[in-house]
Amino acid sequence: MKHVKLFAGAAIAALLTACGGGATAPPVPSNQTQPQDGLAGQPTDDFRTALALGYIRPSCTAASDGQARCFAYVLTAAGRAALTAGERTIDATSVSGYGPSQLQSAYNLGPYIAGGAGRTVAIVDAYDDPNAESDLATYRSHFGLPPCTTANGCFKKVNETGGTSYPAGNTGWAEEISLDVDMVSANCPNCHILLVEANSTSFADLGASVNTAAKLGAFAISNSYGGSESSGESTYAADYNHPNVAITASNGDSGYGAAVPAAYNTLTAVGGTSLSTASNARGWTETVWSGTGSGCSRYIAKPSWQKDTGCSRRTIGDVAYDANPNTGVAVYDSYGESGWLVFGGTSVASPAIAAIYALNGTPVSNASNAYSHTSSLYDVTSGSNGSCSPAYLCHGEVGYDAPTGNGTPNGVAAF
Repeated sequence: MKHVKLFAGAAIAALLTACGGGATAPPVPSNQTQPQDGLAGQPTDDFRTALALGYIRPSCTAASDGQARCFAYVLTAAGRAALTAGERTIDATSVSGYGPSQLQSAYNLGPYIAGGAGRTVAIVDAYDDPNAESDLATYRSHFGLPPCTTANGCFKKVNETGGTSYPAGNTGWAEEISLDVDMVSANCPNCHILLVEANSTSFADLGASVNTAAKLGAFAISNSYGGSESSGESTYAADYNHPNVAITASNGDSGYGAAVPAAYNTLTAVGGTSLSTASNARGWTETVWSGTGSGCSRYIAKPSWQKDTGCSRRTIGDVAYDANPNTGVAVYDSYGESGWLVFGGTSVASPAIAAIYALNGTPVSNASNAYSHTSSLYDVTSGSNGSCSPAYLCHGEVGYDAPTGNGTPNGVAAF
């Protein structure tokens, strides 16, 4: 499988200056800042160039203080046209992007894919997607997955207090919701799905939604959103700390610079890779995706199970999964959209890892297993999301590195 080669070189600065990423783009980190105490570094060229050229677009608008934005990115018509015709088609009906069979193959989930029955993966997002259940049905039917409906008890949608008076609809967050439920389906087809819709993008509402998910019996809870660190972030830390519930959070898509909730040390912070087919024993290869977040928290203490020495506090992240829109995943969304889309961003990664926790079925409270079972992860040793010192905070390296943590799933034992 081939992928688009994005422009690089002197033209990038001009493109970024001219385009600025638009009102909905995330903030561009300052250029070449040394990544100490969570300061931002400049991401490498491909992600920012793709954004500037309009090859990808963010689903959600930028977040103000105390608010979160989702980390989903859509491959646009221009981006799809930039790929050689047909090279991203994965089936006879011309649906583009990786589907369940490719993702299960890439991450060696086949021997475990029958698991997960009776375990609930919760998705926490803001606002309502009125078409969530019907769109999920289209995705699962297309890929031959068993039905997951309210009627058969597999799917449930609630508001942030567990009721059925849903918040206002929002097309951007509906894209995120469609992505999240499809990624749970792809990685754990027998899992139940609980969608908890927060009233707004505030951390107060999102944190309340996480608590509701835990109260309703979720085995794992995915959070594909985040915001910048602040001195008051510990206010919401308890919302992401539920014993024996696997909580995942996306690292973010702005290169080096810590984000919350990924910075909390009671959950698994998930970074992103570029995933491509390869003529090796695995059949796949991965590098650090140039847009993935990574960081060194300003405020959150380093957990006992994290042993890197270049960051004295919590290092983000722990593990990773495919996130590059150019090696993105197929998603079906009809709320303000035409149907089949290709998505990337670390929003792909968080629900996928939450689903893999449910496949394993061992109750966990944090990411420590990913540090004690590194042989069950594919080490990502190349690529970067910027330039920083020490280099492992931005670059893929042998062993632990911040953008991809200890690596990507090789089966389920690390989860």
